Amino acid sequence: MASAFPHQPTVDHAPREETDVVIGRDEPTDALRALSCDTAQRVLAALTDEPGTASDVAADVDASLQNVTYHLDRLCEAELIAPVKTWYSEKGTEMTVYAPTTERLVVRFGGSSDDSSTERDGS
Repeated sequence: MASAFPHQPTVDHAPREETDVVIGRDEPTDALRALSCDTAQRVLAALTDEPGTASDVAADVDASLQNVTYHLDRLCEAELIAPVKTWYSEKGTEMTVYAPTTERLVVRFGGSSDDSSTERDGS
C-alpha cells in the first residue's frame, strides 16, 4: 500500500556564500570545536553533497545513528548546519532534514567577536 506521506520531497536551500570563523584570545570557537572529530567532518561533508536526515547521513558515513545525531546536534549548535525541512517516513514519523548553513568556512586569526559570522564578497 502506498504511503499518504511524501518520503523525500525536494529541499530548496540556499546557504550563505561564506562565513568567517575568527580565532581570538577571548573565547574558543564553537565551529572548530564541533569539527575537531573526523566523524563530524564526514557528517558535514555528506550534508554538503546533499541535505539529508540523520539516518541518511548515518548510512552515508557508516556510523551509528546515535553517533551521527550527537554530531548533528553539535554542528547545529555551532551554526554550521541547520534543519531545513521535515520529511515523513512511510510510517508517518517526522524526520528532520539538515543542510549546511554556508558554502565556505574561512578561518581567520584575531579581530573582534563581532566579525565572527560575516558574509564577505570575495574581494
